[in-house]
Amino acid sequence: MKVVKVQFHKLDKEYFFLPEFTEAPEDKVEVGDSVVVNTILGQDVGQVTDWAEWEAPKSNAKAEGPERSRGKKNTESSVEDPEQERGKRSRRDGDLEQNEISDVKPMLRPFREEDLEKLRAQKKEGLKCFTECKRLIDKHGLNTMKLVDMSESFDGKRLTFYFISSARVDFRDLVKDLVKNYHKKIRLQQVGVRDAAKVTGDFGPCGIPLCCKSWLNTIGSVSPNSIKNQELSHRGADRLTGPCGRLKCCLRFEDEVYKYKRSKLPKEGDIIKTGAGEGKVVGVHPMKQTVHLKIDGNIVEYPYLEGKLCEIRSDK
Repeated sequence: MKVVKVQFHKLDKEYFFLPEFTEAPEDKVEVGDSVVVNTILGQDVGQVTDWAEWEAPKSNAKAEGPERSRGKKNTESSVEDPEQERGKRSRRDGDLEQNEISDVKPMLRPFREEDLEKLRAQKKEGLKCFTECKRLIDKHGLNTMKLVDMSESFDGKRLTFYFISSARVDFRDLVKDLVKNYHKKIRLQQVGVRDAAKVTGDFGPCGIPLCCKSWLNTIGSVSPNSIKNQELSHRGADRLTGPCGRLKCCLRFEDEVYKYKRSKLPKEGDIIKTGAGEGKVVGVHPMKQTVHLKIDGNIVEYPYLEGKLCEIRSDK
């Protein structure tokens, strides 16, 4: 069954909706459109990010519908393992999978030009809320807690504050003050440092905006194996980490190219035959498609064209 993916905030996950509108059944939906939707948590604006074939998740947990990880108040959060903690937090806050097709609802209507004024007013007011929340964080001495962004639901009934922290945080008093100030549902959502970089943005050493900010929708994890695959171990940690303090995302999305190129080359230790004699492979260079060979005690760089310039010795 064809559905669309809708994302409400760049730090939220994507949710499935039927590609139709209850208030404007004649309108068509396209990727990139802004839409207004109703969920059990209220009304909000999201962006259609993609089309998809809906499939029930493998988990047997019963979903409560297209509810998002927004709207319920946390009282305590542990960040000893940010990735694991996000998973635990999702289960606490009702960020559940849509396990039944009946959980996938139609959208309300397309976002209209007259909605822009309301959205602009919310953005302007949101800056004041962000500043006030930072002040309250300082007031309560939550020194490890760094606020990175905030959002308000389109119906104005809920405020979500996104933060990072390197230690356990008890923000119950902070939530009480926020509820007292704004008389709205308050949610504090912990995100990882990669997610924070996606919001705040920066420039990479390449001189262009960070990939996670400009075009990389799904950040994912970056394995240290990518460093070895791309022969970057000699670069040092400072040159391999981004402004977020984690391994650069480009190590991940460039890794497949290196793996493919490396699969065309012999492995270190192989003995290959060349026009200059047999040599032992002591190094490989995937992008240049060359190998370092040890021939008669000398190490030379040799282009590897199997079946033409060289071949792996059959008795190896």
